[in-house]
Amino acid sequence: MPYLTVTALSHTGLIREHNEDSLVAGPWTLCGTVTENPQTLVFPLGSPLVVAAADGIGGQPGGEVASALTVRQLAALGPSLGSEDAVRDAVSLCNHAVYAAAERDPELTTMGTTVAGVVVQESSLLVFNVGDSRVFDAAADGLRQVSVDDSPPLSPGRRTTSLVTQALGGAVTFSAVTPHLTTVPLSVGDRYLVCTDGLTDPVPQDVLDELLRLHTGGRAAFELWKSAIEAGGPDNITLALLTVGE
Repeated sequence: MPYLTVTALSHTGLIREHNEDSLVAGPWTLCGTVTENPQTLVFPLGSPLVVAAADGIGGQPGGEVASALTVRQLAALGPSLGSEDAVRDAVSLCNHAVYAAAERDPELTTMGTTVAGVVVQESSLLVFNVGDSRVFDAAADGLRQVSVDDSPPLSPGRRTTSLVTQALGGAVTFSAVTPHLTTVPLSVGDRYLVCTDGLTDPVPQDVLDELLRLHTGGRAAFELWKSAIEAGGPDNITLALLTVGE
């Protein structure tokens, strides 16, 4: 019987005082905390299963609140996310929830978060994102980004930017979002990486690709985290590595 393993971790990094990232894998959520070691979960393929990372917007209040609200909402809705329309509606609900929470508490005004993830089904994978957290296909012929960054054009000589053009929440008044959505076939042996920009900003994609060619499972997750730490660990680092087996 085909199954899915999800190996995940979330870490503060070396600069930030606390972790504003959150993660969901099926019914399991990890919100604003630190995993000392990669955690591996195993799920049967069948009903829709959501795996996503949310990165609270830094420099604004309540990033950890916004990211936690988002992944908990996705965890509750996960089994019902069987279509692109269902995912689109779920992301909209998350956006409304972030704004509603900020409206109830003035100290949370303008809190916001990115989100990127996948909904795993028996023979397909639905990829979605808002903001600059990312989803990669770790294919045999090279790592390929499947999500679409909501970021302004980069200036000459720059590889990354902390600016986003779309997020859940993040403004004083409500703004609707349009998530990026794509559905791809899923087969035994496929691997996908879901992560926040605390991994992809300091570590170039070719380095991520090399590490994923050399390692699998918990060792791969550890080496990815280690690469971000060795690059200075400038931001919170959250990642989930998905592998389809049988």
